Amino acid sequence: MKITFYGAAREVTGSMFLIQIASGHLLLECGLYQGRREEAEAKNLRFPIDPQKVDAAILTHAHLDHSGRLPVMVKGGYRRKIYLTEATKDLLTIMLRDSAHIQEADIKFINKRHKEKGLPPKEPLYDTEDVERCLEYLCGIKYGEVFQPLPGVEAVFWDAGHILGSALVELTVSENGRKTKTVFTGDLGRKNMPILRDPYQPRQADLLIMESTYGGRFHGDLTGTARELQEQVAQTYARGGKVIIPSFSVGRTQEIVYELHKMFNSGTLPPMPIYVDSPLSAQATDVFKRHMDCWDDEAREMYLQEKDRDIFGFGRLTYVGSVEESKKLNDLDRPVIIISASGMCEGGRVLHHLAHTVEDPKNTILIVGFQAQGTLGRKLVEKWERVKILGEEYKLRAQVKTLNGFSAHADQGELLEFVAGFASAPSAIYLVHGEEDQARALAGKLEERGCRVEVPTQGQEVAVG
Repeated sequence: MKITFYGAAREVTGSMFLIQIASGHLLLECGLYQGRREEAEAKNLRFPIDPQKVDAAILTHAHLDHSGRLPVMVKGGYRRKIYLTEATKDLLTIMLRDSAHIQEADIKFINKRHKEKGLPPKEPLYDTEDVERCLEYLCGIKYGEVFQPLPGVEAVFWDAGHILGSALVELTVSENGRKTKTVFTGDLGRKNMPILRDPYQPRQADLLIMESTYGGRFHGDLTGTARELQEQVAQTYARGGKVIIPSFSVGRTQEIVYELHKMFNSGTLPPMPIYVDSPLSAQATDVFKRHMDCWDDEAREMYLQEKDRDIFGFGRLTYVGSVEESKKLNDLDRPVIIISASGMCEGGRVLHHLAHTVEDPKNTILIVGFQAQGTLGRKLVEKWERVKILGEEYKLRAQVKTLNGFSAHADQGELLEFVAGFASAPSAIYLVHGEEDQARALAGKLEERGCRVEVPTQGQEVAVG
């Protein structure tokens, strides 16, 4: 068996790993690179494998940095099954369609400028037709159900607790009279988070491929983070400002709305309208409602206790659909909360809201998720004096606050606890999906515990057995 680390090696986005055995080629993840526009575009256009040589694909969850290049692979000739959980299948359907729509709109805008400058037109990475073709190959699998993506390979999905439908994967490969069990975490969630169940704890693995997004950091506890959210919203309200929350449409948006719902119900926040400005968020929330089997006991109980049984959409919350409605939010001159995608501020409607609020000190920008290097979100977190939004430069005067306690990724302590939960340490651990400093910080802690750890580089091949 051979593993090649094609993406998310010493970086956070673009997850892609190839397992090669005698019976075929199995691809784990097929994610988009996200970051500096020119660099990401160049990487996403270069598919590192001949798609027609891939015999099966497995996806851990629907976030685009794990799934967003699937239409590129199908466009390149892939015609086999893509295995994923049933909830991920439903989420991915709306997310890929939304991704294609955004790309088509962006290219239309870019080509208008290119025409004015006498430059040649560009093509989107993929379009709606490519996505619809890709969706034909999705194969939903239940948690705990054994399936065979390739001859000699048995696979099982277990709940990763990261977003709805997210999974860690156990792969048992039988080759040359030997069985090797590999556990791949995908993005590993956290215990005691709202809505979702806690991550599953495997007990045995020969190889562990594990994410390390927060391998050198610790999150605050959720209670403290919720209190800080409440304080920031209340302070911004007192200043007469707006709260802008760049948030991933799937997972984080539902968690933030859930927490705000509890605060308003308890009377701990002043009356303040909330707008979720993302058609995808509204669709994703509908998928959440269809998959209560993925919820934890608290969320189900809260749902059953609510008279209207709607813990994701309450009286003062409005889901914004049209572009015209979105633009009108920028004309509001009163305290409001606007939750809008994208989570790393690299595209989508949130850019327009940031452009209209970033220079006013009475406003607050709340960062509630990881921001990759080179993204606008990272520059906001680092509080650059000036930032470029939609091609224009703005002076950063708004308050910027980071609330890492809402992160859906396990931190260093939780990752160490996950490894300690195995009956015996895996023979080898490969740390992926983390910037190099984070991966190495975690590697050091694991090595102190006697683990054999490697932080693979982009394109590195590892022979097993």
